[in-house]
Amino acid sequence: MIDECLIVEFDVEGDDCPLASATATASATATAQPPQLREDGNVLLQFSTSAGDDLAAALDTDSRIRYLHRSTAGPRDNFRCLSKHPCIVHELISDGLLVDSIQYQNGAARLTGAVVGHTVLQGVMETASDTVGVQLQRVYPLREEDDEPVAQRWDLTPSQVESIETACELGYFAIPREADASKVADALDISKSAFLERLRRAQASLFRDLFA
Repeated sequence: MIDECLIVEFDVEGDDCPLASATATASATATAQPPQLREDGNVLLQFSTSAGDDLAAALDTDSRIRYLHRSTAGPRDNFRCLSKHPCIVHELISDGLLVDSIQYQNGAARLTGAVVGHTVLQGVMETASDTVGVQLQRVYPLREEDDEPVAQRWDLTPSQVESIETACELGYFAIPREADASKVADALDISKSAFLERLRRAQASLFRDLFA
């Protein structure tokens, strides 16, 4: 049995997969689950975004996308579709990368996943070095306390997680700030005071855990 599992993060530039292209066209951010490659070469995609209309329009005009479905959950839209174009990530998956999450932003992507042991990591790294636009950002050991969903790890409510994710996507925490509290609240379809209260409660919970 292999005792060591490593978390890796890759940045991907220049991927011409439909979701990367759509986020570039719509200047949007989308959080995707690991793509599922079928035996016929088609890819099942599932992702969410707060820029539903713009992203849907970009995907609707892409001939590589079929059976696009959209559902709304609060301020975010969930999409499912079939893509006729594989992503770069499949080359890394084939060599042993276990993808946990993918975030696309304006055509670029950040992959976060795991590899079991250094031998598998070496194979994934060799594939990444041969793949145009893929750069390793971080490698660190997986600890037992890390192997949990963030909401469970930090004791955040679903509404607090949603508020923080939306604020991050809109640039509320960027320097300089790209969106104020009112804009984030509008995206969440709540009042400004409600957003700020969620944010303060989430920060208080995070800080208690971090500095206990």
